[in-house]
Amino acid sequence: MEALLNSLTDAVRQAGADGRVLRLRGGGSKDFWGQSLTGEVLDTRAYAGIVSYEPSELVVTARCGTPLAELEAALAEKGQCLAFEPPHFGPHSTVGGMVAAGLSGPARATAGAVRDFILGARFINGLGEHLTFGGQVMKNVAGYDVSRLMAGSWGTLGLITEVSLKVLPVAPAEATLMIAGLAQGPALNLLHRWGGQPLPLNASAWVRDPTAQPEADYLFVRLRGAVAAVQSAMARMGADALALGAQVQAMDKAEAAQDWRASAEQTLPFFDAPSPDDCLWRLSVPQTAPVLDLPYAQYIEWQGAQRWLWAPASAALALRGLAQSVGGHATLFRASAAHAELDKIAGVNTPLDAVQQRIQQQLQKQFDPKGVFATGRMHPL
Repeated sequence: MEALLNSLTDAVRQAGADGRVLRLRGGGSKDFWGQSLTGEVLDTRAYAGIVSYEPSELVVTARCGTPLAELEAALAEKGQCLAFEPPHFGPHSTVGGMVAAGLSGPARATAGAVRDFILGARFINGLGEHLTFGGQVMKNVAGYDVSRLMAGSWGTLGLITEVSLKVLPVAPAEATLMIAGLAQGPALNLLHRWGGQPLPLNASAWVRDPTAQPEADYLFVRLRGAVAAVQSAMARMGADALALGAQVQAMDKAEAAQDWRASAEQTLPFFDAPSPDDCLWRLSVPQTAPVLDLPYAQYIEWQGAQRWLWAPASAALALRGLAQSVGGHATLFRASAAHAELDKIAGVNTPLDAVQQRIQQQLQKQFDPKGVFATGRMHPL
């Protein structure tokens, strides 16, 4: 592995000397995201393997090219998991790509995000220096925030070579309630009410099903925790929903697990593009944000904090303005099938303000002074 690490370091150094831009790539499962892909591909998959795993300490360290499925399988053998439920978006997703993308699944609102579970990281900066920050225990805070900066950096700050992650035991009990007949407003109000109570609410999703006869609104809530706590919460939350005139049903555990995984992987029917001209937009807003006045169907997760919708790229200004009016932002998550490159002219991410721009530029200068990783994937160059 030392030879592989040296080859990666040499590749970065040579690119800096030649003035070339490198695009870091693992399994390529998230190539759809971001501005137009530029730069020479530097494949990280060969640098793989779980370096150490201490189940009793709830910490695992893995190299960047390690298949995410392999890591999750190793954790599952010990009854543990990545609590933030990272989406794979394909069979070849890697640990490095998981951290670089910084994407989390259905449990994000209660369990935390990818960055919250990073204990330490090693990465190669734009000068070809192999740096180490953080450690393998929570109390080791030296450079802790630097490690967390790598989450969601999309390969623009450096090449992550290793990462140490906090893992958690699988919950003793899990149940999913399907609540039919609650419109978006009442559903969000109910979620906010539950959020202020000591309930084992782990994940939620609200959607209107246009295929039902007649159309129907559905709220799904997942409970995780101690057996007694889950059983008690099911009765209590079910009664709250029934009091609002909704219909409540406990889902089969295996069926529910498949649906939650499909939600994370965006394989639910909602995530099929309505037309070749539509883009998938992600609105990140405060959980308590009200119902947004939009002419588009929505899929709402994270107790209201993450709202998905399909709309053309021409709606960018309106969507971003509305999201900003409630303290959030809008991201063009998937461009349309018809004209992906044109869609991205509006910018995948909301443009940075002057202060954010200055911070970003200073970070880039410190981590990558030669512009080796300046692909412009997050914002147009």
